[in-house]
Amino acid sequence: MREWILVSLCAVAFAKHETYSGWKSYYVAPASQEQLSILGSLESKLDVDYFVRPRVDREGVALVKPQYQEEFLNVLANEEISHRVHSEDIKSQLDIEDELIEARHAEFRARSTPEKPYDNYLRLDAIYNYMDEVAANYPNIVKQVTAGRSFQGRPIKYLKISSTNFEDRSKSIIFVDATLHAREWITPPAAAYAIHKLVENRTDPELLDNFDWIIMPVSNPDGYEFSHTNERFWRKTRSFNIENLISFICRGVDGNRNFDIHWGTVGSSDDICADNYAGSAPFSEIETRLVRDVLKENLSRMILYITLHSYGSMILYPWSHDGSLSNNALGLHTVGIAMADAIFAKTLPIFPRYTVGNSMLVIGYPSSGAAEDYAHSIGVPLTYTYELPGIEHDYDEDDDDEDDDDFANDDHLKGFHLDPQYIRPVAEEVWEGISVGAKRARAIVSRK
Repeated sequence: MREWILVSLCAVAFAKHETYSGWKSYYVAPASQEQLSILGSLESKLDVDYFVRPRVDREGVALVKPQYQEEFLNVLANEEISHRVHSEDIKSQLDIEDELIEARHAEFRARSTPEKPYDNYLRLDAIYNYMDEVAANYPNIVKQVTAGRSFQGRPIKYLKISSTNFEDRSKSIIFVDATLHAREWITPPAAAYAIHKLVENRTDPELLDNFDWIIMPVSNPDGYEFSHTNERFWRKTRSFNIENLISFICRGVDGNRNFDIHWGTVGSSDDICADNYAGSAPFSEIETRLVRDVLKENLSRMILYITLHSYGSMILYPWSHDGSLSNNALGLHTVGIAMADAIFAKTLPIFPRYTVGNSMLVIGYPSSGAAEDYAHSIGVPLTYTYELPGIEHDYDEDDDDEDDDDFANDDHLKGFHLDPQYIRPVAEEVWEGISVGAKRARAIVSRK
């Protein structure tokens, strides 16, 4: 019996990433806006999935299914778009990355040390257990809230962190969420580390004296779990519509295209099977409605909203749909630069400096229905999408900076999520940006 169980577990492990057999990925480097537009058109034409969006000044990473690879390469060659292979065998790369995560788990087990959500890529239950533990251990400053339940019935939880139980109306509110896109696994650790620094390892009294905090580490729990158990690159929610039979096969909605701000106009799809499907209507998803409700409930005091995504090393602000600037563009840019500077002062030398700017102008393509735009449109003064650092960075082995020795020759920066050894450093640098952003935001808003 024991042997049969072992064989079964091995078979499950082997089959886990079978859906990606034959897939390949490519670095693509557009040299002009025209080439960038051509790459964008391949998203729908050839079902290309840009895990890292290309920009004119930085490579992207394109995932291409076997049946489209020849045509994809022909387009790149005909249009003279610079490219090179990122991974010849995506399934094998994902298997390797699973081994890295398991090895990280084993390190903590060997040391008999509790593994926190900012130490490794943990499943939803482990993240929620950490939140439960923090709320139980620090009842005077932490209140756990179940905002509602996901489409599949999972709780969507957040922590309210305050030294005055959210009753001091002079304090500003900061809201941070993560995992609107399920596959972006580096984002819950960054949110969890923010909880750690606000509650368990307080080193800056100002952050509780002047601010109340709302942290939602997993806003899309169904998609997040599905990306662990079934499809690593799953991006959407897991909803379906009983009136549309196709939705039973092509499930889910892109949460960051589902907000009611120029919904469904640009940078999203009305194809129910597309990764950037905007949904049947604005706020069709319970997950986005719950984020909306948190924003509206706390709007009178909320000065800063940050939604965590990956990858790209960018701090983006409205407006995403057309590249125009809001009336608060100066404040948005000033605080954005301050956050990027704080991150850069903390970051590992292998990661690039964050780019700060208008979402469309920085990325080079429009998107509608985005959370950052919606929050700004209803009155949150400063709203940002953080694109955390990741796989687009190509380490230069000829760099003779001795500080890089621990990270040299590490090919796992070229995988599909950061090697677990980088999770804690990324979480720490993101916290530097958030904490500086809160202070600068309060200074700017109070002057007004």
